[in-house]
Amino acid sequence: MRALQVKKVNGVAMSKRRFQFLDQLVEMYQKTRLPIHYEALAKAVGVSKWTAYDMLKEIERSGYVTRSYETNPNETGRSQVVFAPTAKAAELFRQQRLSALPAERWDETVREIRRLLDSMGQMSIQELLGQMLEEIPGKRSNLEFCGYIVGMLLAYLKQLGGKTESVIRALIRKTSGHHAGLLMFVGTVLGTAIQTVNEELGSEIAELVGEYVELLDGLTGGEQTLLSELVRETLA
Repeated sequence: MRALQVKKVNGVAMSKRRFQFLDQLVEMYQKTRLPIHYEALAKAVGVSKWTAYDMLKEIERSGYVTRSYETNPNETGRSQVVFAPTAKAAELFRQQRLSALPAERWDETVREIRRLLDSMGQMSIQELLGQMLEEIPGKRSNLEFCGYIVGMLLAYLKQLGGKTESVIRALIRKTSGHHAGLLMFVGTVLGTAIQTVNEELGSEIAELVGEYVELLDGLTGGEQTLLSELVRETLA
């Protein structure tokens, strides 16, 4: 579980205990993409189900989770209370990404991105992009986040292949400066991708790329070099 140190969000104090519960809920939700029953959360955190339920109700009042009811598959006609993180919670964890990333963590990130790229023959581009999108909310650093955005666009570019890939490869090689090259790569590939993916996926990718552009300026020169190497080595 991620260890968060934030004490206030938008000026409102939030206890470390609440962050622990919210963090675990977000982590479980990201794995299943389904609302979480408070008893499952209780087991994960190591508390009673009533403690978990009361805590989630408190967090709900702050706008970070939403409550709903679904049919209990084990009891005919009975419904159960489930919780899911809101967009406000997603924004909170986005803001909490670390600005620095240990070298070994970046190596792991690159290996995972390349593993996904190597699996392109076993799934459609839509499925692959969907997998990468599921990974992004859990990234704990700006560099990892940017790496996955680059990875998504590399996947799309390699799926196009042929002349398009060759042209973009040549553009990247001729561009001076890692920052300019990364912006050109993302902008060029995005312009092609948006025209062919479905509207919902295209909108989500465009929003994430917009965040990528904002974060790129804040990366160190060394981090931009790492991203640039990922692009160049994958396209080599």
